[in-house]
Amino acid sequence: MSTKNKLSDLNNHLFLQLEKLNDEDLDGKALETEIKRANAISSLASNIIGAAKVTVDAMKLLNKGDFDESKLPSIFTEQKQLTAK
Repeated sequence: MSTKNKLSDLNNHLFLQLEKLNDEDLDGKALETEIKRANAISSLASNIIGAAKVTVDAMKLLNKGDFDESKLPSIFTEQKQLTAK
């Protein structure tokens, strides 16, 4: 399974949502809907960024030699096996 979205795509989605919220013609129910959408996107973005940070931190430990790769949780090794195919 390959990932279709990248962190750069997340950045684009966040700025697009910011542009939507900045639309001066948006009011009432439409503005309320965009605010709810922005909150949902923000929450998901935080989770995605947090997961990416964990991955980067693990990679740093491996590169420094401070961590034995064989002791990584299966969530990391499963992804490695998928990308090796």
